[in-house]
Amino acid sequence: MLDDLAVIRDAINDFQKVQKRMLLAKEENAVRTYADLKEDYVSLKALLTSLGVNLTEIDRIKE
Repeated sequence: MLDDLAVIRDAINDFQKVQKRMLLAKEENAVRTYADLKEDYVSLKALLTSLGVNLTEIDRIKE
């Protein structure tokens, strides 16, 4: 059970970091960087969703 919680915690932290970098890339008009980060965003979003995490409050990108 603790291992599951650690996975969720780490994935949430990674998800938030990716979103922060995506927002910076979008602000700087770094299209290729944004697209690269979006791949990580989609993967992390799928992982968190499969783990039952409600992303409503933490998903700032909403793509």
